[in-house]
Amino acid sequence: MRWARIVFLLIVVSLLGAFAHYTLPQRDIVRIVDTQLQLTEISGWSAWFYAQSDSGAEGTSVQRDVRIISAVRADNSPIDYRNEDTGLFGWPPYFKIDSQDLQTEAQDLRSTRDTPIWVAITHYGWRSNMLSSYPNAISIRTVEGPDVKLFPWLNIVILALLAVVLFMIWRIWERFEDRVLVPARDGTAVRWAKLKDRLAGR
Repeated sequence: MRWARIVFLLIVVSLLGAFAHYTLPQRDIVRIVDTQLQLTEISGWSAWFYAQSDSGAEGTSVQRDVRIISAVRADNSPIDYRNEDTGLFGWPPYFKIDSQDLQTEAQDLRSTRDTPIWVAITHYGWRSNMLSSYPNAISIRTVEGPDVKLFPWLNIVILALLAVVLFMIWRIWERFEDRVLVPARDGTAVRWAKLKDRLAGR
């Protein structure tokens, strides 16, 4: 029973960790090299990794134009971001409805290797070549250089609040177990023992 509970908790923690890693904002220090509009088929497994259509646009089409921001990290490795609205009621709740403005900002910040402009792109999501998924850019701001260290204050606050919520759920469950499940189990065991005694004629 103990090992089953440990395995269950490990599975839950792993799922919550993956969910948090995908959903929580992350920041990359990069140099923007290009912006483009790419016709993308939103279907199959890759559909899970795309946001809804832009606010006010028809969202039933399987194919749609997706804004792409191409960038290069300090080690010259490439990274691409999609630039989609999350809307007012979409998930994750970033309330992003300014994708075109962000695309214009990214175009204005394009630079070359000789005269680099380093920016911090805040995003969520994963890059997967197999699933053709891209992290979704949320905001862009210029930074002094590629070695700037940005402290994840927002992530710490969100994780702290999540920890408090999980602790409260755990305490509620413990009280429910002590007050309801354990007495019900003990009562069932007593009734079963009395029934066996009655059937045995004791």
